[in-house]
Amino acid sequence: MVQRRKIDITGMSCPGCERTVETALKSVDGVRRADANRESGTVEIVVEDDVSDDDLGDAIYSAGYEVVT
Repeated sequence: MVQRRKIDITGMSCPGCERTVETALKSVDGVRRADANRESGTVEIVVEDDVSDDDLGDAIYSAGYEVVT
């Protein structure tokens, strides 16, 4: 089963930032789709049910950005 999630992120300022976040998230097993938007400061993802928020947060942090909690 898959689900949609929306995550608030700080630090994206250009199209390259969006691509970096999307690439980082797509490297996580179970992430099917990631669409980052620097203007809204969000990324919308489609993931398998077993993908944890920690795995997603770690990928975002490793890419140089932070999740807004």
